[in-house]
Amino acid sequence: MSTVKFFYGENIPLEMHKARIVQKINLQPIERRFEAIKEAGYNTFLLKNTDIFMDMLTDSGVNAMSDKQQAAMLEADDSYAGSVTFTKLEKKIKEVFGKEYFLPAHQGRACENIISQVYVKPGTIVPMNYHFTTSKAHVVLNGGTVEEIFTDDALKINSDVRFKGNMDIGKLRDLIETNGADKIAFVRLEAGTNLIGGQPHSLENMQEIRKVCDEYGVMLVFDASLLADNLYFIKTREEQCKDMSIRDITRKLADLADIIYFSARKLGCARGGGICTNSKEAYLKMRELITLYEGFLTYGGMSVREMEAMVVGLDETMDEHMINQGPQFIEYMVNELVERGVPVVTPAGGLGCHINAMEFVDHIPQEEYPAGALAAAFYLVSGVRGMERGTLSEQRDENGNEILSHMELLRLAMPRRVYSLSHVKYAVDRITWLYENRHLIGGLKFVDEPKVLRFFFGKLESTTDWETKLVEKFRADFGDSL
Repeated sequence: MSTVKFFYGENIPLEMHKARIVQKINLQPIERRFEAIKEAGYNTFLLKNTDIFMDMLTDSGVNAMSDKQQAAMLEADDSYAGSVTFTKLEKKIKEVFGKEYFLPAHQGRACENIISQVYVKPGTIVPMNYHFTTSKAHVVLNGGTVEEIFTDDALKINSDVRFKGNMDIGKLRDLIETNGADKIAFVRLEAGTNLIGGQPHSLENMQEIRKVCDEYGVMLVFDASLLADNLYFIKTREEQCKDMSIRDITRKLADLADIIYFSARKLGCARGGGICTNSKEAYLKMRELITLYEGFLTYGGMSVREMEAMVVGLDETMDEHMINQGPQFIEYMVNELVERGVPVVTPAGGLGCHINAMEFVDHIPQEEYPAGALAAAFYLVSGVRGMERGTLSEQRDENGNEILSHMELLRLAMPRRVYSLSHVKYAVDRITWLYENRHLIGGLKFVDEPKVLRFFFGKLESTTDWETKLVEKFRADFGDSL
């Protein structure tokens, strides 16, 4: 992996692209932001984009496309069936992942729906290195349960462990032995574990998982949505891979999986998703559901223009100068916050910078959603929209009891090739000020709570008038500044 060092001054991440098209963004006054967050029910998902300065909610579907992707979209063959564009994407999937069969879908959770409907039966178990919200929801919807087989290091907020996303091989083996291989629907490995700070898994760990799966005759399903960041970390952190190309590492990972699925909204900077496999049996089982739920086999709910962009995007994901941008900017942000004493997940992972809300607002009980409250407070003082990844992102058990999350994180995602270093510095400045005034932040409670995936469209309210006090302190310190 090539590096660029600065001889004078600080070492900073260097953008390996130039801006040719720009889009204006607006920073609203704090008084308008106060109104906006109340209108959104203190749920950053429900904020309107006109009220947002920097959108760090997610890296899904908001990454910048390259000039080559934009140009490729003009070449699309817009046919319902037998599209040349689909054939081009199918060939690219085979080239990159080495998989013979490809099923397109409109996004990653559609792939999860198809896979779960085919393989998850009532009473079956899906071991994971960590769950993702939608992946768990689909397993549960089909009568299965999720068992998280993470290592003891995974939940350590601060450590120097390079691969906190690894699966614990001993726990995996014990789970299969205890329940029987016939009860295991499949093993799911997620690249860049989303809910514990975008932490990667290693190639070595996946090789060990493959051995266990082979021993017990269990299928290995690989969620490659956050593969790009994970590839960067494998390349830079894993000794056996430092002299390998990104394409070679990708193929090594892909060869270990029975089924690969991904959201192209993350992988490839397009909009869509897909499932690929070398198993004709698996392909045939899933194929009929694609047509039923997504669309015909050669578009699967996707625009052919997005398919053309995906072809180019997959190629660009094999370029180390593209995939290093997110992790390097995230690492810079994490390091800046560490220097200022702000509690964050370390080492820096992929996807975004993750603030440890459990420590940031340790006076707020988990039942009052500290990460959600921190997300609302940060938007209020900055206009930056982040995302809660904690108890609010869980859902209650069958008896209505709150399930407390292992971590309470405010995720500040880093959309690829979108924001400049000055934007990152602004976010660092505002989160630092908020940390110094963290005692003003209070909790939240639900006023409208959906039963499934409540974090998407549930509405809350503050438990006190803490937002008013925060606005007053902001004005006292910042004057008439936005």
